[in-house]
Amino acid sequence: MARIHTKRKGKSGSKRPFLTANPEWVTTELAEVEETIVRLSAEGVSTSAIGVRLRDSYGVPNVRLLTGKRITDILKAKGVKIAIPEDLGSLMKRAVELQTHLKVHKKDLSNKRGLQLTESKIRRLSKYYKEEGVLPADWDYSLKLAELQVK
Repeated sequence: MARIHTKRKGKSGSKRPFLTANPEWVTTELAEVEETIVRLSAEGVSTSAIGVRLRDSYGVPNVRLLTGKRITDILKAKGVKIAIPEDLGSLMKRAVELQTHLKVHKKDLSNKRGLQLTESKIRRLSKYYKEEGVLPADWDYSLKLAELQVK
């Protein structure tokens, strides 16, 4: 798949092996995994970092194979409120960092272009999340809002 904003092709990378069932060597119980997910989320750990920590520390290779649900679905079922999706939050964080850089280095045109591309991705992703009902219909991106929500 090609990149959106460049003429280059995409990066290749390793792929997770295709599994349809949880491996038999996983001994962790379902309730224990859900409790750990909620506890880590309360500590402020992102959903992707929760998955990595479960894989590395608790020996759970795939939460979906063990529980039948994604980490975000488990958090929603337990009543944990997620303000904005993680991918949108990381793009907003990048935009804030680029903006603070541009305040100091006003003539850095490559970073100015990077900020424009990042904001374009934010607007495209927010449009999708509004259509899916994840974000409210009146939610709008602004750099001041991003600074408040990200930090």
